[in-house]
Amino acid sequence: MPDTAGAVDEAEAALAGRLASALDTRTTGRPVLLLVEGAAGTGKSRLVDRIGKASAGSVRRAVPGEPPAGDGPVLLVVEDVHRAPAADTARLRALLADPPAHLACVLSYRPEELAEPGLVLGPGTDFPAALTVVRHVLGPLGVPDVHRMAADALGADRCTAGLAAALHRASGGVAQTVVDLLGLLAASCPAADRPHPGDLDRLGVPPRLGALTLRRAAAVPEEHRRIVFAAAVLDEPAASRDLAAVAGLPGRAGSEGLSAALRAAVLEERGDGRYGFGSPLAAAAVRRSVPGPVREVLHRRAARLLTGRRPVPWERVAGHRRACGDERGWLRAVERAARQFEEAGEQQRAVGLLESALATGPVPERARSRLAMLLARSAVVGLRSDETLKVLRHIVADPGLPPAVRGEIRLDLGLLLCNQMGEVTEGRDELARAVDDLTGRPVPLARAMSALAMPYGPDASFAENVLWIERAVRVAEESGDPVVRAAVAANRVSVLLNSGDPAARPLIESLPRDSDLVGCRQQTARGLCNAADAVVWLGRYEETHALLTEGVTLAARSGAAYAEQTGRGCALVLDWATGRWSGLADRCRAFVAEAGDMPYLASDARMVLGLLCLARGEWADTLHHLTGPGAADLDTGPVPISATVSGALIRLALAHDDVVGAAAEAAAAWKRLRAKGIWAWAAELAPWAVEATLRAGDALTAGAMTEEFAAGLAGHDAPSADAALAWTRGVLAEHTGGRAEAVACYERSAAAYRALPRPYHAALTAASAARCALAPEEDGGSAVAVLTDCAAAFDALGATWDAARTRADLRRHRPAGERRSPGRPRYGDVLSPREAEVAELAAAGMSNREIAATLHLSPRTVEQHIARALQKTGVHSRQQLARALGPASP
Repeated sequence: MPDTAGAVDEAEAALAGRLASALDTRTTGRPVLLLVEGAAGTGKSRLVDRIGKASAGSVRRAVPGEPPAGDGPVLLVVEDVHRAPAADTARLRALLADPPAHLACVLSYRPEELAEPGLVLGPGTDFPAALTVVRHVLGPLGVPDVHRMAADALGADRCTAGLAAALHRASGGVAQTVVDLLGLLAASCPAADRPHPGDLDRLGVPPRLGALTLRRAAAVPEEHRRIVFAAAVLDEPAASRDLAAVAGLPGRAGSEGLSAALRAAVLEERGDGRYGFGSPLAAAAVRRSVPGPVREVLHRRAARLLTGRRPVPWERVAGHRRACGDERGWLRAVERAARQFEEAGEQQRAVGLLESALATGPVPERARSRLAMLLARSAVVGLRSDETLKVLRHIVADPGLPPAVRGEIRLDLGLLLCNQMGEVTEGRDELARAVDDLTGRPVPLARAMSALAMPYGPDASFAENVLWIERAVRVAEESGDPVVRAAVAANRVSVLLNSGDPAARPLIESLPRDSDLVGCRQQTARGLCNAADAVVWLGRYEETHALLTEGVTLAARSGAAYAEQTGRGCALVLDWATGRWSGLADRCRAFVAEAGDMPYLASDARMVLGLLCLARGEWADTLHHLTGPGAADLDTGPVPISATVSGALIRLALAHDDVVGAAAEAAAAWKRLRAKGIWAWAAELAPWAVEATLRAGDALTAGAMTEEFAAGLAGHDAPSADAALAWTRGVLAEHTGGRAEAVACYERSAAAYRALPRPYHAALTAASAARCALAPEEDGGSAVAVLTDCAAAFDALGATWDAARTRADLRRHRPAGERRSPGRPRYGDVLSPREAEVAELAAAGMSNREIAATLHLSPRTVEQHIARALQKTGVHSRQQLARALGPASP
C-alpha cells in the first residue's frame, strides 16, 4: 500500500498540536473532554494517536471503567465509543459527571452508528458545567487534500489534476477509501505509466468499503431493503418520493424503508431533502449485490421516473434503458442525449457517449448512420479520440452507406484528421472526396470547401487556398445557414490574415460573437483563436493578446475545446516572441503533457521549447524538441512552424560549422515556402537560410532569395517579416563586402524588432550591427557599449549561449584602455567570470569543441576552465555542475 502520510502530515500535526494544547489541564485549570467525531474512514484513530503523542501530560490509553490514577495530569483516550457496551458507557458517564480537575478525556466515535443520534454516551449523556467540552468533526477531504495524497503515493509527475478529481468523486473524499484506491492503483499500474482517471473504473470497489457498505445494507430489514437498492440504481442523491417510486414502496412503506436505511447508516442525508450513499463506490457495492432480475426492474422504473423530468437527463435515461435490456430505447436515448450535449456546447461528453454506443455490438443501420453523423460533428469541435477515428473510418468504408451520409461523415473525418490528429495530407484527401459526395447539399459542401481553404498545410499553394475560400463563401451564402456562414467567415479571416492581407481586419469584427446559436459562437471562437495564431506570426502582438483573450474565453464558454487548446498554444508563441521567458519552458512542458496523444496540438509548445534550448546552448535538447518524437514533420506539418524549426536547425548547423548541412536545410525549407507562397512565414527562416547559402559560397542564390522574400512581402502587412527582411539584407551585405550597408540594415532591423516588441531578436540584430561596425584592429566605444547592452539583454532572458557569444565578441573588440593588465587575477575558491561562462555552457550540454567555437578559445583552454570549475564547486561531472550552478532563467 502506498504511503500517503506525507500528504496531510504537516496540517494534521498542527491540528493535533492545537487540540493537545486545549487538553492541557495545567493551562485550563479544569477537566476537559474532547469529542472526535467522524464517519467511518475519515481518520479519527490517526488524529487521536497524534493528539496523544503531542500531549504534554502523563498519557495512557484505557478502556472505559479504568479510573484515572494519580494526581498529575492524565489523558484518558477511548476510541470507537459507538461500539462500547452499555456498562462501559455508564462508567464513562459516571466519571464525567464529577471528573477530577486533572482529567483530560478524548472520545472518538462514528455519529452515524450511535445508538441514539447525537448522544455520545447514550440517553443519559450529560456534561456538567465544570467540564470543558470541545468537539472536533472530521469530514470528507477536499480535492486539494486528495491531490496531495495521490502525489505522495504515486509521484507528483504521475498525478494529474484530472486523476485527483476522479479519486475525490469516487471516494466521496473519505480518507481511508482514498488510501485503499491508491493502493489498488499503484498495484495495477506499472510504475513507468501515468495513471488515467479511467483506470479507477477498472479497480472496482475497495474490499474494506464493500464490506462496510454491505454489512450496513444487510442490517436493514428485508422488507425495507429495496429502498437501499433503489438508491444504488439511481446512483445520485434523490428525494424520498423518487426512492420510493423506484423501489416500488409507495406511501408509508417508502418512508419506513428510508428511515430504516438511515438508521443502519447505509444511506445518509445529502442536503435539500435528498438521500443517498456517501460515495459512488458505496452505491456500486450495493448495486453489484442486487439480483439481476430485481436490478432490471429497478432500472426500468428509474428510466420511467427520469423521463418525467424537465429537461430530461437523457444520458442517465440511456444508461438505465441499457441496463434493463431495452436496446431500442437505449439508442433513442443516446441520440437525444448527444443532441442535448451538442446544443449545450458539451461536445466532448457527446463524443464519449456516442463512441460507447457505436462500439457496443451491432447497431441497426439507420441508427448507426445517425449516431455516426452526430459523433463526427461533435468530434470536430472537441479533442482527439483514436476510438472516434476508428469508428468513423469503419463507417465511411461501408459500401451500403448513402452518398450524402458518407459525404457528411467524410467531411468531419477529414477535419478530425487535419486538426486533432495532425494527418493533414490524408485529411485533405478525405475533404476533397467529401466535396464530390456533397454536390447539391450546400451546408456541408461549404464547410468542406472552406476547410480545404485553410492555408497551414504544405500540400496546396496559397493561390489554391484562396480559390477554395471564394467558392465556399458563395456556397455558404446560397445555403442561408447561419452556422455554416459563421464557419466560412472564420476560415476566410484565417486565409486573408495569414498572408498579411489588410482586408481581413474588418471581417474579424463581423464574426457573430453574440449569436443565440451555440454553433455560431463556437465558430466565432475558432475564428478568433485562428486569427490570433495568424497575427502572432505577422508580429502584431497587442492584437494577438486581445484576440486570444476574447477567443479562448468564448471557446471555453461555448464548448469549443479544440479552439481553446489552439489558443493556449498560440499564447506560448506570443510569450516567446515578446520575451516573456520566465517560466515559459515549464508552461510548454505542461502543455505538451496535457496534449498527451495529440502531438499535433502541442507543436507550438515543442517548437518554443526547442527555441529556448537553442538560446541556452542546450543543443541535444534542441534537436529532441524540434525533431524528436511528437514534433511536427517538416514536410507535412504546418508551414509556419516548419519554417521556424528549419531556421533554428540551420542556425544550429552553422554553430557546429556544418555549412553543408545548413545549406541543404535552407534549400529544402525555402522550396517548401516557395510552394506555399505565404512569405510572411519566412520571418524566422530567411536570415538564417540566406546566411547558410552565403557561407556555402552561393552569393547569387542568396541574393535571389532575398529579393524573392522582399517581393513576396510587397503590399502585405507583416511587421515581423519586414524586420526580418532588413536583417536578411544586412546578412547579404555583410558577406558581400558592404559593411556600412550591413550596419544600417542591422540597425534598422533592431529598431523594428524593438518597436514590436521582440527583445531577443532586437538584441541579436543589434549585436550583429555592433560586431559589423568593428574591425579587428579597431576600437569602437559605442559599438562595444551596444555589445555590452546586448549581453545584458541575453542574460536577462536566460539566453546563455547568446550571452556567451556576445561577451566573447566584446573581449575581442574591447578598447585597449579597458583591457586588463597582464597576469592572472586571483579568485580563490570563487569561479572567475570566464570559468563561470565556460561552466554554464558545459552544464547546458555543449561539448568542449562547441564551447571553444562559441567563446573563441582553444579546446585545451576550455578543458582547463571546466576542470577548475568542477574543483571549485566540489562536483564530479558536468551533470552535477548544472545543479551546482542553479536553474536556467527561463
